[in-house]
Amino acid sequence: MKNGQLRFEFFLSRLETLLAKAARQKNPALWLYQNDARTPLFMLEGLAKLYSGIHNKKKFEKLKAHFKLLEDTLGAIDYYDAFAKEFAANKKIPKEVTAYMQAQSREKIQSLNEILKEKKWLGEDGKRIKKTRKKLSKANWLDEKEEIKCIEEFYISAINKIREFINEKDFTFIDVENDVHEFRRKLRWLSIYPQALRGCVQLSKSKTAMPKFLSKYLTKEITGSKYNVMPDAGDQQVFLLLDKNRFYALSWMIAELGNLKDNGLRAEAIKESLLQTSLKDENTALARAYKIAGTGQLTIKQVLDKAQELCRVYFKEKNLEALIKGIAGIKK
Repeated sequence: MKNGQLRFEFFLSRLETLLAKAARQKNPALWLYQNDARTPLFMLEGLAKLYSGIHNKKKFEKLKAHFKLLEDTLGAIDYYDAFAKEFAANKKIPKEVTAYMQAQSREKIQSLNEILKEKKWLGEDGKRIKKTRKKLSKANWLDEKEEIKCIEEFYISAINKIREFINEKDFTFIDVENDVHEFRRKLRWLSIYPQALRGCVQLSKSKTAMPKFLSKYLTKEITGSKYNVMPDAGDQQVFLLLDKNRFYALSWMIAELGNLKDNGLRAEAIKESLLQTSLKDENTALARAYKIAGTGQLTIKQVLDKAQELCRVYFKEKNLEALIKGIAGIKK
């Protein structure tokens, strides 16, 4: 197998093991959620997303759709389950709000169980992994040097699309889900690809002095995070190099935007439950949601304003433009 296929196989094997164990459970979807099936799915989705931009677009787009469906449904379970647990531990949250979150979590779990069966991921009819491997075996995999050049071009394209997204928004966010969360999602893929690519992307220290403005991003949480350590290079001979400090800055932005997004979505989740259980007016429900959430809860406008400001500073510093350092090879 060439490197590209081996990367898929690494995460497919992990997913296959989880699916085999899940098939023996009374509630396979719940078991997969509780045993982090979302991580290998994220990696597989990321690989399919990347390779669809390099070669065999139709083939990889179809594979991406299968991985994304499972990952999105696990994400929906996580959304409602996380708030359900948080609200259950807070006596100030009305019981009907918590009950609604719990009910939605169960509904999403059932939805995933149906998808696992319908799309043939589990049991005797579980042919999805086998079909995926067959499709991958027929892809036009590139040699190492050519592939790294294409990965670099894909990265440049992904960065340009993020810049276009921000320019179209004119640094103005009006919605937590479609603006803050979507922007964060686009940034997050830039940090997922290196993990999914299994060693062909590495971090490089700049030979010049680090700009002072980068120091604010280099917190202990960021520099010490296991997610900011690149996978071992193995026998890889050619690499795409990313600037280490700019990658840390990217990670910091993803984390900070995540905190803001979660704060805003907390109010939205409470509002949703109130509209579904007791109130009819959206403005009244949102005002009530702020009151229920209590100290520390930002208004949606505050969330959007803070996210906008982070974005303005980050792009003014041209951190994304300086992320890619180029391609390096090792001579035997």
